[in-house]
Amino acid sequence: MAQVRWLSAFRVILLPGIVLPAEAAYGAVIAALGPEVEAVAKDLEVYATPEPSEDYSLEVEIAGVLREADARGWQRFHLVGYSGGGASSLAFAASRPDRLLSLALMEPAFAGWQEMSDAERSHMERFRPLLDKDGAEMLVEFQALQIAPGVDPIPPPQGRPPPWMAKRPAGLHAILRTFYASDLDLATLRRFDRPVLFFLGGRSHPDYYARMAERLAGVFPDFTVEVFPDRHHFDPPHRIEPARVAASLRSLWARAEHA
Repeated sequence: MAQVRWLSAFRVILLPGIVLPAEAAYGAVIAALGPEVEAVAKDLEVYATPEPSEDYSLEVEIAGVLREADARGWQRFHLVGYSGGGASSLAFAASRPDRLLSLALMEPAFAGWQEMSDAERSHMERFRPLLDKDGAEMLVEFQALQIAPGVDPIPPPQGRPPPWMAKRPAGLHAILRTFYASDLDLATLRRFDRPVLFFLGGRSHPDYYARMAERLAGVFPDFTVEVFPDRHHFDPPHRIEPARVAASLRSLWARAEHA
């Protein structure tokens, strides 16, 4: 009798950054992951309403992830987050570590203020003036702060912006205000015993993401950094090198589920 090989699906929620919608951000990597991965690209809660709520915080994003997982009957799952979604994923790991099998971070926009080096703290403060700016000027500066000196920025797309772009300035303001008004409990994350993978672009600003990765390496017990030398925050690995990212994620998940 021929053997039947049962494929157990990896269950994963992927949170995007503050600009692209989830489907656009993760479409390529989800396709590369293959059919045995049950992947949900979930938009950030900051865009769930026409304008961000006055009481918006990362707690709102945590609650959104819980609703998504509970609606699918997922008691435990893998979580992937990029940029603003990475900050939300870190907050989720600190709040509900019991629900996670693993954590993958793609240059999270915020990892709390505790134990920051002077260089990382100084760079984070450079985002504060964006709270008083709007429109194209703000978005240009927002991009420049996240790529290494001497790296050319990604030019804006031609033609009329998509309708979802109208929400982005207010969303960016809301999430920045949250970062400056909150912190992350690193003591809780030190007890997080699941594997954590940090994707780092070699052309992203080193005082932001590289120093953050160094700091988190001293927090999580099981922490790995994977560097993509030719990538930066606005041509990220999951969009430009989806096959390599998919292979790394599948390896992380397999290790987590067989630990």
